[in-house]
Amino acid sequence: MNHLKSVRKENELTILNIWEAKRRIASIINRTPLIQSYILSEKAGRPVYLKLENVHEIGAFKVRGAANKILSLNEEEKKRGIATFSTGNHGMAVAYVAKKLGIEAVVCISKRVPNAKVDSLKRLGAKIEIYGDSQDEAGERCYELEKEKGLTVIEPFDDPHIIAGQGTIGLEILEEVPDLKDVIIPLSGGGLLSGIGLALKSNDPSIRITGVSMEHSAVMYESLKVGKSIKLVEKNTLADSLLGGIGLDNKYTFQMVQKYMDDVLLIPEEEISYSMAFMMDKHRMIMEGAAATGVAAVLGNKVAHQEGALAIIISGQNVDLSILRQLIQNYS
Repeated sequence: MNHLKSVRKENELTILNIWEAKRRIASIINRTPLIQSYILSEKAGRPVYLKLENVHEIGAFKVRGAANKILSLNEEEKKRGIATFSTGNHGMAVAYVAKKLGIEAVVCISKRVPNAKVDSLKRLGAKIEIYGDSQDEAGERCYELEKEKGLTVIEPFDDPHIIAGQGTIGLEILEEVPDLKDVIIPLSGGGLLSGIGLALKSNDPSIRITGVSMEHSAVMYESLKVGKSIKLVEKNTLADSLLGGIGLDNKYTFQMVQKYMDDVLLIPEEEISYSMAFMMDKHRMIMEGAAATGVAAVLGNKVAHQEGALAIIISGQNVDLSILRQLIQNYS
């Protein structure tokens, strides 16, 4: 029994892992801006801040976790090369870090990944394999490559280094917003929410964490409802970055989301669409559907009011121009 407890403790992430990640990725990752949105603050009746993870060179937060994981590899692993599977942003993050470090990378994606993200992957120099109709199916091909070629798989979310890397966002927010009471975080596989949740609640357990997903194919939400990891068919959504399974053998994020998330909201497509257009109009800011879910939660007064600051994680900006044109037409 004591042996089992010690193993469990070794596998458990702590705030120290996030501080270690912060030091490790400093050579590659720049601190992102945190700005107050006065129009959203007015609507919410409290200070609302936007953590701009969309300003990374790849346009998404995923580069933090990818950098932490890849930099932790030994020289032999780097020499053999790496592979990953993704709905787009994690693949770009892995490709970006691999290019900087001179490591060969293969990115497995499904046929559903938008053209804007496919084009970005090509520009970053990764070898692309398109396989299946979902992230889970692309993942199957990725693990085949691990067996065939000895490539190291860089998991998109359910990995301690990935989670700790995303958690560095929480440290940055805490340094700038001492009266933080609420954080709204896009929820998919749970790496982002797990990392930020650990960082924030290790410092102040009273900070309320709300996860936001789209209405359809919200796998983590549906898994939490039944108490175990499940699979869902992926459906079309503006929040395509939130698609993908959480893994039937999920080791970390399912339990961490259970532990750190206080509430979860599902956002209808029309509210995601409106919020994307609203942010272009009022803030002159492009964001993808996944990032707009948090804005939609504030615009729709879906988060119970309490005094103190609220922060929204603006997770990314990688969206096709054709979609933006359509959103603007519908908004105007």
